[in-house]
Amino acid sequence: MAPSFSTALAPSFAVFAVALVLDVLCGEPPNVIHPVAWLGNTASFLLRLAPRTGVVSQFLFGMFVTIVVPASFAMASAGLLLATARWPLLEFAAATVLLKPMFALRALGRAAAQVRDALAAGQISQARQHVRSLCSRDASTLDAPLLVAGTVESLAENTSDSLVAPLFYYVLFGLPGAVFYRGVNTLDAMIGYHGRYEYLGKAAARLDDVLNLIPARLTAGLLLVAGWFSGKDALRGWRVLWRDGGRTESPNAGRPMAAMAGLLSVELEKKGSYRLGDPVVGHEIATIDAAWCVVKLCSALAVALLAAAIGARHAYLG
Repeated sequence: MAPSFSTALAPSFAVFAVALVLDVLCGEPPNVIHPVAWLGNTASFLLRLAPRTGVVSQFLFGMFVTIVVPASFAMASAGLLLATARWPLLEFAAATVLLKPMFALRALGRAAAQVRDALAAGQISQARQHVRSLCSRDASTLDAPLLVAGTVESLAENTSDSLVAPLFYYVLFGLPGAVFYRGVNTLDAMIGYHGRYEYLGKAAARLDDVLNLIPARLTAGLLLVAGWFSGKDALRGWRVLWRDGGRTESPNAGRPMAAMAGLLSVELEKKGSYRLGDPVVGHEIATIDAAWCVVKLCSALAVALLAAAIGARHAYLG
């Protein structure tokens, strides 16, 4: 029987398991062979052609790039799976190699560890540089406590963006779903903010908000469960999530961040924007390690949930 397009939309836990092992052992591939880097470069090339004036024309051009670039890469991934479907081992290898760059757990932990190590060595300027790899905020004036807070926030938020959300769309739509999500999320990081890209990036920002509505809240719930298993204050985490989860400009980012703030009994602050949680304890360097421990357990729960969801999907759809 000839392979159908629905075959490319089917998730495989075996593919994900091998991709996860690759992530743990090898981390991110170099940019020259990184599909997300290719996607970003393609978007950057097109964005250089964007109109410099006109709110409507900028918005429409941004919408075009936001939809066409991720969709093209998603379709290409589906095409590759269909082209290799007659050779199961080759198809498995292609799916694994393409899925791995769609999530980045090891890179997230490494970036947080670099901030922690720099702070432990008293190298504030170095820690500020490392924080930039975790979040887009201006870290040039942040002191040690705010650098810790920024790192903890980024660990919580990126647990959704870099793991749970890609896996969520992998379960629903297979590899093309994960690729499309990662493409939109990448464009949001590139142009989805105020200022220079106010209108050009608005479509990317709004579509990213929509795609993350469920994953962000799912991540917050998984963080609470992980915190409970690891002996953190899950009840406080729930209270802070309920109270502060909507305080960020993004409708999604505040959910996992607030849950983490409550679990660790800390206040997470972005000056002039929001405060999440209560300052029960200070921002110690060890807080980064505590947050990473919760993230690792949360990731394990997400993997277990992924396995159950794929099993249920196959049982229902065949």
